[in-house]
Amino acid sequence: MDSQGSKILEIVDNHLCHGCGACAYLAPDQLKMVDTVAHGRRPSRAGESPEAASTAQACSGAAWPERPKLATGGIAELDPVWGPVLEVWEGYSTDDEIRHRGSSGGAVTALALYGVEKGGQYGALHVQARRDAPLLNHAVLSRDRASLLAGAGSRYAPASPCEELGQIEQAPGPCVFIGKPCDVASTTRAMALRPGLERNIGLRIAIFCAGTPANSGTVELVRKLGADDPARVDDIRYRGEGWPGEITASWKSAETGERVTRSISYADGWGNILQKHRQWRCQVCADHTGEHADLSVGDPWYRPVGPEEAGRSLILVRTERGRAWLQAARDAGYLEIERCEPWVLEASQKHLLRTQASVWGRSFALRLTGVSAPRFPGITLFSNWLKRLGLKEKAQSVWGTFTRVFRKRLRDSEGAKTLPDREITEGESPESSPSTK
Repeated sequence: MDSQGSKILEIVDNHLCHGCGACAYLAPDQLKMVDTVAHGRRPSRAGESPEAASTAQACSGAAWPERPKLATGGIAELDPVWGPVLEVWEGYSTDDEIRHRGSSGGAVTALALYGVEKGGQYGALHVQARRDAPLLNHAVLSRDRASLLAGAGSRYAPASPCEELGQIEQAPGPCVFIGKPCDVASTTRAMALRPGLERNIGLRIAIFCAGTPANSGTVELVRKLGADDPARVDDIRYRGEGWPGEITASWKSAETGERVTRSISYADGWGNILQKHRQWRCQVCADHTGEHADLSVGDPWYRPVGPEEAGRSLILVRTERGRAWLQAARDAGYLEIERCEPWVLEASQKHLLRTQASVWGRSFALRLTGVSAPRFPGITLFSNWLKRLGLKEKAQSVWGTFTRVFRKRLRDSEGAKTLPDREITEGESPESSPSTK
């Protein structure tokens, strides 16, 4: 499928949309992003014209941008799987509150705060929980520490930060963009289309991502914690306040009127609940660390983490702009960082390594069964599948996907019926919502 000429809603129906929102940014009068319980955020026609959804030039769902070339002096041993990496660092925010609130050391917030306070940036576009519906997300352009801190910590629920790229394009100065790898990839495509956006992107920060759970994951999660009515949940934290921190939700009891706060471990919440709800497109993604970013940030899971240990971040420098920014943030006192050997990346993200290596086998099975698969130009998918997986894992990547095609009905149109926010915010469960295939 040629993403440049395909209608956006065809990409959705072919299970290739990851919900970044770039299409709605390019055509705000034609498209809007809406929440669906079963699939995540999806574009919907904002007008009645049958041609209203023809804009797909910035979509990275069907085809990723061409992989950036490794610069001279880059780490060649990391490039086949992880893309261009100039340096690997480990560190944390020097602001104790930011470090505690952040998912893993608060480096992303610290880098953005440096840009806003000292780095000449007008603001930073990132994701926060919606105040009126905290199970849902929205993108905001923060211009101070308080607003950035409100968005610190992971949000394991659908988000469309690219929908608000217009705020960066129209800003009076450059801005930081923070998003998942797919969001950064779509932003990269959009920059090639909009000179004003390209001019105003001061820095792209990607957050390591193992896939985005649909809203159904959060609904199941809060019910597991004891919230019979998800709409009564007024606060949910997926990580942070420790490393990695617990998943914690709060609500007011309908029976007693008392406030209830309950938690589940990150391992149980993600491993046993949320990851089962990941949208299909995430399971055939070959870039989980943001190859098109200037800086990529994730967890340094290469060693056991003590129960009271403060968070630390793994930081990949991908561009010269990213290198200069990281050093400036350190010199200005926003970060403490130390250089790491390249092996730390692979040791920290073994699961993402196996996932990326499985993409060729999964894509092969999809095409055998007549299902669309995304394209990743420049990424050596077959070589990684051949060299980095054992025989059993290779077979699983093909046969497991073959069975999923029929179990998940991937040969059918996604048919994501748009679901008003009230379905999640006024107590209606997914079972009572309109049918979603």
